[in-house]
Amino acid sequence: MEKTLDHIGVAVRNMDESIAFYKDILGATVIDQYKSDAKGVESEIAIVDVNGTRTELLAPTNNTTSPIARFIKQKGKGVHHIAYRVDNLDDALIDLKQSGIRVLEETLRINKHGRRLIYLNPADTEGTIIEYCDYPTK
Repeated sequence: MEKTLDHIGVAVRNMDESIAFYKDILGATVIDQYKSDAKGVESEIAIVDVNGTRTELLAPTNNTTSPIARFIKQKGKGVHHIAYRVDNLDDALIDLKQSGIRVLEETLRINKHGRRLIYLNPADTEGTIIEYCDYPTK
């Protein structure tokens, strides 16, 4: 199954400062900015585009339950995850299972932009948080 880079997720402490850096230094365009209070997300998200490459800036909105807050506390700010687009997430999940790669079932969801996503278990990916996603409505 073909996979292409969809975006990189970056954990940030200060959304306004991070957006300013991406806009002023990297020439990014802000595609969207919103908050997600969904359980297991609890983050402010800004999607920025630099010449066709997207980055999701992720800032925790709840320092107790947000996975981004936990990530920053454990590892500091920086690259949180790498997302790969697949043609069909259901087929990709079958392939992963056949390869012995576990996923974090509780992370399966559809985001505001219609992207279906799930995170692979970092224990099976050399510690890197990897997201698989597809866009079934496009």
